Amino acid sequence: MSTLSDLVSAQGRFSEADIEWLHLLIGDWQLLADLAFADIVLWVPSADDSFVAVSHARPSSSATLFYRDFVGQPIKPEWKKQVTDAFDSGQIVDSSAPDWYEETPTRVRAVPVFRRLTTTGSEVTEHPIAVITKHTNLSEARTPSRQELTFNECANELFRMIAVGDFPDLSAPSGPRRGAPRASDGLVRLDVDGIVTFASPNGLSAFNRMGFSGELEGESLAEVTTQLLSGKLIVDESLPLVVTGRAPWRTDIEARGVTVTLRAIPIRERGERVGAIVLCRDVTELRHQERELITKDATIREIHHRVKNNLQTVASLLRIQARRSHSEEARESLSQAMRRVEAIAVVHDTLSEGLAQSVNFDVVFERVLRLIAEVASTHGTKAHTRFTGSFGALPSAYATPLALALTELVTNAVEHGLADREGTVDIVVERTDDQLKVEVRDNGGGLPEGRVGAGLGTQIVRTLIQGELSGTIDWHTVTGSGTEVTIEIPLTWIDRD
Repeated sequence: MSTLSDLVSAQGRFSEADIEWLHLLIGDWQLLADLAFADIVLWVPSADDSFVAVSHARPSSSATLFYRDFVGQPIKPEWKKQVTDAFDSGQIVDSSAPDWYEETPTRVRAVPVFRRLTTTGSEVTEHPIAVITKHTNLSEARTPSRQELTFNECANELFRMIAVGDFPDLSAPSGPRRGAPRASDGLVRLDVDGIVTFASPNGLSAFNRMGFSGELEGESLAEVTTQLLSGKLIVDESLPLVVTGRAPWRTDIEARGVTVTLRAIPIRERGERVGAIVLCRDVTELRHQERELITKDATIREIHHRVKNNLQTVASLLRIQARRSHSEEARESLSQAMRRVEAIAVVHDTLSEGLAQSVNFDVVFERVLRLIAEVASTHGTKAHTRFTGSFGALPSAYATPLALALTELVTNAVEHGLADREGTVDIVVERTDDQLKVEVRDNGGGLPEGRVGAGLGTQIVRTLIQGELSGTIDWHTVTGSGTEVTIEIPLTWIDRD
């Protein structure tokens, strides 16, 4: 299914600001449907003087009328005139008689959508940029509860604000909606002075769990929260503005081990604030999980940091042992082991710097190349390394064996391919969605044709590439032009979310 941006842009008559406004509106789409106890559909004008649906929300508070989405479809003939009238007049238009949809009587309301031009000013677009239709099911005739009447009143107030560009509010901070309260979680209605005129049962229960006893209605929500937070040394500075309904912000309050998130939506008429809706939700378990995740992330980073330190200690011990060795062969073996340990330490050092269990392998490989420079200096070789392409981000399960394998290959190119001479080692990387290809080339003497080294380094590379990474490796010698090693690693199992 196409995104809202794609559907709106396809009509060719909307600015980036219009699309952004519609995105903000869609952010509260479910809230509007739940408060209205009705299906709501967003229509934008199309190139053929008609309208196309770009979003559809079903109420979670009542049964839906439409079991199939209208998104991407042209408007039905029975709604076109009403929507056109709302769009042309810039006024809310109600159906004069019940509208029948599949033998179900409905009431349709068409609401024009105006966009506010600035955050602080009152100017709006000259014409509506879209129209909302609200479809209410009339087949279930019953006396509505006080909560349903209040929810409907709140919905109508928000629709009137949409029709004059007062909603959504540009001064509302943008950010993650994780844990955002919904209408069914708890709703508190405030008057202009911050006095509670209605509290849903779930809303009252949330405050009861924090230690408030009694009824919220008739109380000042600011005074109630002040009592709950008495003795607290740290309080969110935005809290007074939220509990009085003066700002469209969110905040958390915590008392008696219970955390409730609050979201205020100021209600305005003709630009003047006349009250507010405060949505509340008990997010105690959610916040507990978030704190646990933060603790686990910090623990994992600390583990990587300690592993890196331990590996560097081992490398230092190997370096000391190599210097004290009287055998050239033993000294060389210890030096190679030291470099292998340091290559693994580089990966853990990079992992310890972030939350994700993946690394920017380009950074890792550049640090590995600095280790290779030490090899060149001890062998009287002047090696120039050239790195082209990009590895991108790789999970630690890929990064550690790949770093170790490339350390071996580049070290071999310097030690054997360019021994006692000046030369170049090229590392060329090509990455697609499904495969990582790495070529390591040197312009040294090369191996005898058809012969591949049988040393420990070669065995390590084969084990890492073929065994751990399920890849392939090929050594190819061009006579007089050095050695070329090609590695191909499938990336099928990498999680790209």
